[in-house]
Amino acid sequence: MRLFVAIDIDPQVRAGIEKIQRRLKRDLDLSDRSVKWVDPEHIHLTLKFLGEVDDRDVTSICDAVTRTTATFEPFDFQVKGLGVFGRPARVVWAGISLPAPLLRLQTELDRRLTELGGPMDHRSFAGHLTLCRVKNASAGHVLAEAVNDYAEAFFGTVGAGEVVVYHSHLSSRGPEYSVVSRAAMTS
Repeated sequence: MRLFVAIDIDPQVRAGIEKIQRRLKRDLDLSDRSVKWVDPEHIHLTLKFLGEVDDRDVTSICDAVTRTTATFEPFDFQVKGLGVFGRPARVVWAGISLPAPLLRLQTELDRRLTELGGPMDHRSFAGHLTLCRVKNASAGHVLAEAVNDYAEAFFGTVGAGEVVVYHSHLSSRGPEYSVVSRAAMTS
């Protein structure tokens, strides 16, 4: 089972991101062979990607996420600005603010899930919301230039009150996500 741990994004923030996705698609006229746009319903903040997990380990992973999340109070973070990973761009993303509770939550989840055998993150947490993945260099150059116009775009504030463990099933139509467990923060 391919798993990741995430925070869902509020509908109004998703709507703002979808509006920008549509505008970029229309204005840049990039083919589906050049860019794979993320379905707005699938946009989330990944806290930890676990990859392939043995079915027998799923319960202990969900328990660790529940125990960790229960020690946090709900918090907010903002979604603002577009950027890219790579030159030419390989990924276009929306940025997020990094309030202290979010950083502590991500660090604690990473620690606990690594102790259970999850992959160790060797890079600092770079919280972002993926809008698309770029398949070729020419599209990457075009998108890297276009996102400059949205460096200060404000998409809204997300109220984080739970953490979700998702199963990601890869298909020819793209990834399909299903909820494995939800863990509420204390209020």
